[in-house]
Amino acid sequence: MENLSERHEEKFIFLETFGCQMNENDSDRMLGFLKDIKYTRTDRPENADLIIINTCSIRDKAEQKVYSTLGRFRELKKERPWLIIGVSGCVAQQEGAALLKRAPYLDIVLGPHNIHKLKGYLNEVSLERKRVVSTELYDSIEFGEYSYTPVQTGIKAFVSIMRGCNNFCSYCIVPYTRGREVSRQVSDIVEEVVRLARSGVKEVTLIGQNVNSYGGGGLEFPGLLREVARVACIERVRFITSHPKDISEELIYLFKYEPKLCRHIHLPAQSGSDEILKRMRRGYSIEEYRAKVEKIKGLYPDFAITTDIIVGFPGESDLDFERTMELIESVRFDNIFSFMYSPRPKTKAAVMDGHVPLEIRSERLRILQEKQRDITLKRSLELAGKKVEVLVEGRSKGSGLEISGRTSCNRIVNFPGPEDLTGCLAEVVITDVFPNSLRGELVKPFGRNNLN
Repeated sequence: MENLSERHEEKFIFLETFGCQMNENDSDRMLGFLKDIKYTRTDRPENADLIIINTCSIRDKAEQKVYSTLGRFRELKKERPWLIIGVSGCVAQQEGAALLKRAPYLDIVLGPHNIHKLKGYLNEVSLERKRVVSTELYDSIEFGEYSYTPVQTGIKAFVSIMRGCNNFCSYCIVPYTRGREVSRQVSDIVEEVVRLARSGVKEVTLIGQNVNSYGGGGLEFPGLLREVARVACIERVRFITSHPKDISEELIYLFKYEPKLCRHIHLPAQSGSDEILKRMRRGYSIEEYRAKVEKIKGLYPDFAITTDIIVGFPGESDLDFERTMELIESVRFDNIFSFMYSPRPKTKAAVMDGHVPLEIRSERLRILQEKQRDITLKRSLELAGKKVEVLVEGRSKGSGLEISGRTSCNRIVNFPGPEDLTGCLAEVVITDVFPNSLRGELVKPFGRNNLN
């Protein structure tokens, strides 16, 4: 196999990412590591020297999409024998060496804990003609895992503060594909945020399977948020995901005192039924969940709360589903991410009795999503005529005459204005409300010190 470094100085990577924010962050890190050896991203796989599919296996549909995507590149490998093809992420971790048998043209299988070793594996493939499987899981964070060069692609970035999960919810494959919880040191996280800020990032989202469990360098999660908010040039701080059983009073009250902390929290309920929550091994009752939501809403009327819901979990009766609908209607979430239950290997739920037929799961999902669309629109209508703070992200995708950004409560706003406001905070009055976005008129751009 031909050595890529001898073919030409600049090399191209085609990277396709599936799944959650953790995967998006992993992709950013891969691009950063590869930038140091002169790889440039391309959106044309036929021009690439390296193709990587960063995969998700949280649901069966997502996993099957990975295999169909991988199959598209078989012919490219025949035409361009020097082409290196890799699979990373949760499917890589789950399947390991079996992927090499399933796809003989595949060169690298790379688990989430080994992304920082990618450069070395590329040399093994190109120079030693090896096929690489690297799916070890580690109980600590190795030196250099996050020492990457940021690849500037916008004003927002994800920052991983921890990896893995200790909860072992009965439906979830994450503990098996990403290991047990390990937190990064505060100093390392802040250093990464500083690097991102210097590259033009204005908003960071701290991510982890359960950010409330963070504990690095003697600080718990609220303390980390304070440290990140102190970084110069960072205008906004978000985080995802909070586990309802672990969210603390200190975190809830921090929104009152930290102006950079966005007025939005994602708090996955998963079900409105106590019986189903027990079968899911979620660790809280619906009464406890409601109490925390009511506390947040009572303190912050302008707050946005979003959630995850799984319908058709094994054993879910009509009454269980009705209780989920009651939760949706009473809380009035700003948005929900809803899914049909999908059995995953190694999980407890996969072998439970009472699996719900597909047609019932599909109908329940339709009912739930229809109700939520109506609630989301009504929640958005409450913003009509109000002034909101928007962080401008750039030119609007829907109109070349408008710019676009998000409110602190994470709603998209399109409005006329100059593109050079990108990266700036602006005051906008909402004039129109649509199902998935808002439209407004620019009142004035301002800096953080001008906010009231």
